[in-house]
Amino acid sequence: MKAEIIAVGSELLLGQINNTNARYISSGLAELGISVHFHTVVGDNAGRLEEAIRIAESRSDLLIFTGGLGPTKDDLTKETIARHAGTRLVYDDEALVSIRAWFERMGREMTDNNKKQALILEGATVLQNHHGMAPGMLFSAGNRHYLLMPGPPKEMEPMFTVQAKPLLARIAGFTGPIVSRVFRFYGIGEAELEHRLSALLDNQTNPTLAPLASDGEVTIRATAKADTVEEAAGLLDGAETEIRKIVGQYLYGYDDETLVSKAASLLLGNGLTISAAESLTAGLFMSELAEQPGISGALAGGVVTYTADAKKAQLGIPASILEEKGVVSEETASAMAKAVREKFGTDYGVGLTGAAGPDPHDGKPGGTVWVAIASGRDVRTRELLLSGMRNTNRIRAVKSAMHMLIRMIGDTAIGNK
Repeated sequence: MKAEIIAVGSELLLGQINNTNARYISSGLAELGISVHFHTVVGDNAGRLEEAIRIAESRSDLLIFTGGLGPTKDDLTKETIARHAGTRLVYDDEALVSIRAWFERMGREMTDNNKKQALILEGATVLQNHHGMAPGMLFSAGNRHYLLMPGPPKEMEPMFTVQAKPLLARIAGFTGPIVSRVFRFYGIGEAELEHRLSALLDNQTNPTLAPLASDGEVTIRATAKADTVEEAAGLLDGAETEIRKIVGQYLYGYDDETLVSKAASLLLGNGLTISAAESLTAGLFMSELAEQPGISGALAGGVVTYTADAKKAQLGIPASILEEKGVVSEETASAMAKAVREKFGTDYGVGLTGAAGPDPHDGKPGGTVWVAIASGRDVRTRELLLSGMRNTNRIRAVKSAMHMLIRMIGDTAIGNK
């Protein structure tokens, strides 16, 4: 089966939002053995959308649409497909009840145009929207299939994963369970990871392995097909064993875990506390931790000491260190980590200092960062030589600090599943 993903929305063509839906759907289709040959983006124009549909039909069996299912006049996806396919739109009672209930809960009057969101292609299988209003649908005409889903990722992603994928798996001829496991790596680049795992990647069959890079991290999604969930899990365990033999030292977590959530869970799970002294990151490290539920049980507090004077006044950093070693130095980062740990009485203290860029700072080129973490046993430091934009460098500094913290707590390889 060949698929084409058609994203509908002028805001995509104007560069106002990113088309993250296409990547998400493509990844899911790959798990089903469905090949995506084309990604298309078309604006809110019925004529151009119908032209895109005709082109897609000439080369694809499965057409997947995102966007254009809302209540406004420029939401034209299902109207255009209905006209093109020679079918009509009918109201889905369950969707209509859900939309009305939402307006009642919000204490708002439901306007007539919102009823439009409950329209579906006659004969389609309805995909209920549990995170928004407009339902999705799967419509088939002969051997060609049309999957329509809302544009907002928070609505589309759960709809696709929970409702659409099982339907598409049956269409593709696979009825057994499909189980995925995501391995998360830090401290190794995508190219290096692929190089080291080249033998596994070149010979993959079941499970399949799909690398994906994000900012400063790399993931591998392993997907197994089997007659039972247990058999699929066994195949994934075998793949994990091989992966860990080669790059296990970089593996920090699984699935939806992030560096921040992993660090937070380790702190809370071990009854540990932390504080931070931040310069270039200006509170970003603490802000990231603060997004984790229950973190008040671990995060005691911290200080933002952006200038040398603030470092002396708030942390008591000796002037001799700042003058002789510099603000951007291993010694200053270490002194910050030790001082903030003592100030707040925590198990760990983090110090972050550097030149965020693009301009040099304290005689150091932009992107030079020192991270230090102090515990009751020792102080560990790491120098980063970053080349990104200013805010990117700040984010990467925080990620590096989180990774250092994970390793210091002792979960250096795979973390808790």
